[in-house]
Amino acid sequence: MSFRKILTTGKVWITSDTHFGHKNLVRGVTNWRTPDGEVPVDSTRDFQTIEQMNERLIDGINNVVGQDDTLIMLGDVSFGGFDNIGIFLERLVCHNIHLILGNHDHHIENNRDFVQGRFLSVQHYLEANIEGQDFVLCHYPLQSWHGLNKGVIHLHGHVHLPPHRRFGNGKRMDVGVDGNGMDPYSISEIIKIMDKIPVGSDMSGDHHLDGLVGVVG
Repeated sequence: MSFRKILTTGKVWITSDTHFGHKNLVRGVTNWRTPDGEVPVDSTRDFQTIEQMNERLIDGINNVVGQDDTLIMLGDVSFGGFDNIGIFLERLVCHNIHLILGNHDHHIENNRDFVQGRFLSVQHYLEANIEGQDFVLCHYPLQSWHGLNKGVIHLHGHVHLPPHRRFGNGKRMDVGVDGNGMDPYSISEIIKIMDKIPVGSDMSGDHHLDGLVGVVG
């Protein structure tokens, strides 16, 4: 396997699905409703205003991610218009950011006003070696991934899972802010967590796990 080595002079942090400025994720102002007309508590964040959520997102990153650290974001950076991307990024202490594109990152994917230049790299999918550990990074959760039988860790976002559901079957984890009190994770913390989790897959019958001789990938 050939995984791209992510080099940094400081610590490496990872997060996903910040959704800076996303009104409908804010419980106090959302227009979303359940079929019985109630505010969907499980699908919204416990804030009364967009400003409260935005400040918490910024504080959550700036309180732990230093200027010389590296931040990896697994998509859905912001919402509510192109300008929110710059407003959010300018308020972060760290500007060493790798972005894995999410389904709401169309302005960045289209490189409007050369916004991709605000990031160290921009891609849909990344196989990376960080602090000696191999990772498969994607906005979307994968059922099976390159090297899962060799202990490669798959990190994703997209599904906004709560803390008790953030782990898949095997070394797969949702690193979105909704599962971590609106804060990012350190890569060192994730490696320690995943060391205790056995290799596995969410796809039944995955031949990468059955010990066949000669299986590649």
